[in-house]
Amino acid sequence: MEKLRIVFMGTPEFAVGILDTIIKENYNVVGVITAADKPAGRGQKLKYSAVKEYALANNLTLLQPTNLKEQSFLEQLKSLNANLQVVVAFRMLPKVVWEMPKLGTFNLHASLLPNYRGAAPINWAIINGEIKTGVTTFFIDDKIDTGAIILSSEIAIDPNENAGHLYGRLMHLGSEAVIETLKAIEQGSATTKVQTESTEIKTAYKLNKENCKIDWTKSALEIYDLIRGLSPYPAAWCYFSDKNEEWSVKIYEAKVIIEEHSFPIGNIICTKKEMKIAVENGYIQILNLQFPGKKKMTTSELLNGISFSELAKVH
Repeated sequence: MEKLRIVFMGTPEFAVGILDTIIKENYNVVGVITAADKPAGRGQKLKYSAVKEYALANNLTLLQPTNLKEQSFLEQLKSLNANLQVVVAFRMLPKVVWEMPKLGTFNLHASLLPNYRGAAPINWAIINGEIKTGVTTFFIDDKIDTGAIILSSEIAIDPNENAGHLYGRLMHLGSEAVIETLKAIEQGSATTKVQTESTEIKTAYKLNKENCKIDWTKSALEIYDLIRGLSPYPAAWCYFSDKNEEWSVKIYEAKVIIEEHSFPIGNIICTKKEMKIAVENGYIQILNLQFPGKKKMTTSELLNGISFSELAKVH
């Protein structure tokens, strides 16, 4: 049985949950690699990654390379004398880095590989209306999320949960999967399975303004899945227009109403407290949204201060 000396690589909150579990299970983390500090917000102050905050609070050795191939970084990494690297929500590693430790480098990915390789697996599983997802650990190779699978663990997606909620559940499931993987590697009992390639594999594309925009000509369920798949971040959005004005609006929470109607698609129908949008096979009732320059609010809070005409519409 080989005693593990682990270097952990990760950046967001999701990675912190996994790193915290590794530390609490008394594994020896000899170093943490995270993204360089970035200017953020109005004052453009340097912002630490969630993983950096955690590493500093727990006195862990921290490296923040801007270039993973830089000689000085490679020497620092080598000097940590790790025999295993664990990667969670970081970035693509050059071969010289993932090949370095004797026992290899494994990644935790928040999907059931080979489906949803890429940047936003949690969001796309919900957007595409999947009823299950999970996590996978795999040894890194020279492509993105294609390496040999060590283990995968599955959970059901609730038909009404959003990406934020699923993120929390997958972080917990991911922590368990990583510990199980560490135990198997430590005991020399880890087995792997090569990922099968097929034309039907679904991809977790990077989210951008275009693929977060609501297409109101789609079915009520497809629109609903997009809204919950992008909530609370980065949020589905569209344009509201009324009385020669137009606003770019983020929608965080909605409800589906399936019923026949004669309204044009995209029509905004309001009472004093409720708002619904006419779609092909019913309505999307808006529950929580954000107008530009305003805070996030419930529909009834919005309708306290604004009223829409019968010609108001979304697009």
